[in-house]
Amino acid sequence: MAGYGVMADEGTIDYSVHEAWNEATNVYLLVILVSFGLLMYARKNKRKIMRIFALPPTVGSTPEPNFYDGLQKVRLRQQLEMYSLGKEARKYDQQQQQVQPDSVQLSME
Repeated sequence: MAGYGVMADEGTIDYSVHEAWNEATNVYLLVILVSFGLLMYARKNKRKIMRIFALPPTVGSTPEPNFYDGLQKVRLRQQLEMYSLGKEARKYDQQQQQVQPDSVQLSME
């Protein structure tokens, strides 16, 4: 019975399997080296690479609003409303004080 990679009739070793293995190993080694080189290049030139994949801003569209910016705007709006209500209340109080006489005199006959 012949073993794997051995010719049965001549008893010589079949080197085609070894040659294919060597070629595959060389290809894998080359792929690993190229990947390592690209990784090193990407580390050094991260900004250039990110600029390539970044989407250009579209004209006329606003960016998605930030959640915290929205909260700050709501809080500012609430503060302005409270200020304006307080201002209106002070105006109303001043008008009421001007309309009402300071003293009322009653006379009995």
